[in-house]
Amino acid sequence: MSDTMQCGVVGAGLMGREIALVFALAGHRVRLHDRTTEALAAALDRLQAIIDKGIARNLFAEADRAALDRITPTTDLADFGDCDFVTEAVFEREDVKAEVFAALDRHCKPGCVIATNTSTIPITVLASYVSEARRAQFIGTHYFSPVSRMKLVEVIPGHFTAPEVLKQTLEICAALGKKPVPIKDVTGFAVNRLLHVLMIEAVRLVEEGVATPEDIDTACKLGLGHPMGPFELMDATTSSLCLQAQEIMHDAYGERFRPRPLLKARVRAGLVGGRGRPGWRQA
Repeated sequence: MSDTMQCGVVGAGLMGREIALVFALAGHRVRLHDRTTEALAAALDRLQAIIDKGIARNLFAEADRAALDRITPTTDLADFGDCDFVTEAVFEREDVKAEVFAALDRHCKPGCVIATNTSTIPITVLASYVSEARRAQFIGTHYFSPVSRMKLVEVIPGHFTAPEVLKQTLEICAALGKKPVPIKDVTGFAVNRLLHVLMIEAVRLVEEGVATPEDIDTACKLGLGHPMGPFELMDATTSSLCLQAQEIMHDAYGERFRPRPLLKARVRAGLVGGRGRPGWRQA
């Protein structure tokens, strides 16, 4: 595979659009897919704002504006036929991802590496949705938000992943300016298992009246050195996504990942956070 690749990203949401950006910043050509032209236009507008803000804060150089020219939006996965490396970053639900992988299996050329940005679902499970011949080129690359600033990528080979594909993916992620860490293929991988134990206990503290979400966030930042507190993080990534991850891990590991009743109630009430929506810190 050459130093400059034709890449693809499926999903133009919070994670997918920034994954596309880091590939483009590294000089790769990127096709960014979503279901509608409106979603793609909003994603490109958001990336423009990230670049503008990054230049103003000296996080990006003026020359980095050219990265946006290397991102081509599309609503048709058939356009991924010449891609060398494709990353799936759609909704964290197995049936939704299965549909994407079946389509990629039809359209991608032989030898194309297919990576999934799943945060919880085992890679071997998701690899079952592509043909047997393609499973050696299937791998997990779990990025962290915001992708344009967070350095870590968990790189997870599945049961069928070829050793050379793991090596290649680690090299690609390092060339993006990330710090790739190889992780065993287990539900939730490493970081999310640690993170959600913290989140579950943080919600329990609020349920018990020990402290407010704001004060717990302050304590975690000043006492543990975390850049964001657990409630700020839930608001940023949405409580609905956190609940979903905890339910997946609860099914796999039992009681220690049982979601707290308060989290379930807030999600049902629509207090999930995210851009422009009330959450723990804005309710």
